[in-house]
Amino acid sequence: MRLRNRKKVVALSVAAILVLGLAGFLTLRYLEHARLVNHGKPEAPLPVVSVTEIADRYDVIVAGTDPEGVTAAVSAARNGLKVLLVDGHDRSVLGGLMTVGWLNMIDPSYSPKQPLFLPQLREKKQLNKGLFYEWYDHFGESAFDVNTAANLFYGMVKAESNIDLLMKTQAMVPLTETRGDRIAVTGMNLTLQDGSRKKVLASAVIDATQNADVAADAGAEFTVGREDIGDTNSRMASTLVFRMSGMTQEIWEKLGKREDAGIDRMSSWGYKEAQEYVSSDPAKVKMRGLNIGRQNDGTILINALLLFGVDPLDPESVRQGIAVGTQEAPKIVEFLKQRFPEMASLEYDGVASELYVRESRHLQAEYRLKLADVMENRTHWDDIAYGSYAVDIQSTSDGRIGTVLMQPSQYGVPLRTLVPRGVDGLLVVGRSAGFDTVPHGSARTIPVGMATGQAAGAAVKLALEGNMSLRELSGSKEQVEALQQRLRKQGMDLSMPDLPQPAFMQHKDYPGMLIAANMYLTSGGYNNDGWGMDNEANVRRFFNAVRVMRSLHPDFFPGDMQSALAGTDGTSTDPLSLETAAKLIASAMDLSPPEGGALEILVADGWLRQETLDRIADKEKLTNGDYYSLIGDLAPHFLPEDESETPLK
Repeated sequence: MRLRNRKKVVALSVAAILVLGLAGFLTLRYLEHARLVNHGKPEAPLPVVSVTEIADRYDVIVAGTDPEGVTAAVSAARNGLKVLLVDGHDRSVLGGLMTVGWLNMIDPSYSPKQPLFLPQLREKKQLNKGLFYEWYDHFGESAFDVNTAANLFYGMVKAESNIDLLMKTQAMVPLTETRGDRIAVTGMNLTLQDGSRKKVLASAVIDATQNADVAADAGAEFTVGREDIGDTNSRMASTLVFRMSGMTQEIWEKLGKREDAGIDRMSSWGYKEAQEYVSSDPAKVKMRGLNIGRQNDGTILINALLLFGVDPLDPESVRQGIAVGTQEAPKIVEFLKQRFPEMASLEYDGVASELYVRESRHLQAEYRLKLADVMENRTHWDDIAYGSYAVDIQSTSDGRIGTVLMQPSQYGVPLRTLVPRGVDGLLVVGRSAGFDTVPHGSARTIPVGMATGQAAGAAVKLALEGNMSLRELSGSKEQVEALQQRLRKQGMDLSMPDLPQPAFMQHKDYPGMLIAANMYLTSGGYNNDGWGMDNEANVRRFFNAVRVMRSLHPDFFPGDMQSALAGTDGTSTDPLSLETAAKLIASAMDLSPPEGGALEILVADGWLRQETLDRIADKEKLTNGDYYSLIGDLAPHFLPEDESETPLK
């Protein structure tokens, strides 16, 4: 009897375990399914109504209705200023790149300090907050429905009685006057939709156009593309987002089961096989891995079509780029349907009406954000926003692939990056602000731009209160502190945690590595572990590095390196010796040292420092870090002083 009872207990226990296991399995399946269900409802775009009576004067004119312009206008209005928000495109909704260009995935700047308790079940903390979060919090996802986003932007603007909104202007030309040795912006000449013209005066103008067109017309100085590192030919690829219809919940969940894909409720990414698409014209079009943003109407938006050779400052070149992408997109969709069975039932459903341009002008501002700022998680006394998105460098041609240069923890964006040198009465927000081309790969993201827009709107108010120019305000620690205090009261998070020094900064060869990274000669990747400073260098890698420097700075490197390779073609993977490195450098500089005397002449003439050579442990087998340091010695001779800046210790 006792044995029979024991067996009964065991059987019941096993049954209970099986039931609990099945219940747990079903619960997990349900939670995973629920995690991926989009509850959003389709929305029609609200009709955007322009002001009927344009005043002769405003406190501030905001040029551009991209997200940065919306936040600048709303911020200025909430600070009590009378605002004219002007759109210079034939747009019917607000939001620009995100809503008309269909770039509906957020590139977030997450805080380095995240919740420790059950972080996977809690929303990740983002930097800055403020107006960006006021908008973002309505959907709180990694991607958004573009109509919903446009309506939210319009709702924010419409709620402010101090904002006059003017859409579809044909031209926006800044009014300027000369004050001493400076240019001052005093308003704008507007050509309205019907062709009539209106002169509008303003105490300040905030340029939130993607390419800083207003600032350029006013006489502000810029570098273009990679000009600041010596590359005057390359342009980061543009993208034309295309749409596919027929997405269902079942298909969405299947997409997330691919090994190389990530997925959440509104976005999915990966699908590296998309790179295998055979382009109709590889010199103009290429595919990369997919970024897929979900919409509430059963469509998806795909950011993956790279366009080369588009000049973002030439409207005709932009039109041609859109035409090339429009012709290629249906072919890409057919390829995707065949390559990814989950997509077989989806259909091509058009392209965005605006191009996603990643880079054009870079403002010569009172301060230019440098790569060292981003890599070293620097703060500045006048920070008005923070970033932490990876330094994401896209392809520039079919043969020059993009890279993730590194992943910062948190760095500050100074107010001075918005202030043009030589032009008063003007601030520039968004990707064309004062960012060097390499750190621009992180700072160009829209959440950072929206934070700078909010700061710009408040800064104009503070300048008017103090009867000072925007430049004077940006140089006053007292006034900037007052601005930061005001921004905090208006919902911005301007806190900076104590962060440990990045491990790579503690390496003896870091100063040289920083300079090499600024020329795309090395990268650390998402985990900052790809620098390889202690890895053994080889002849080919150093030859290619010097060849890149020659292409960027031909005046300093006019020579032919082939003569230094003694019959090889630069493809040797043999260890790099100090003597070979010196011969390659001397040959590239077109020096003519005696046989075996390259190193001696480079040191004697001050091109290389003896202390750098003394730190090399094995002169027959240099490490990558060793040759980064050699580059670091050379750099002050061919880089402008502010680009060869010594890193912080």
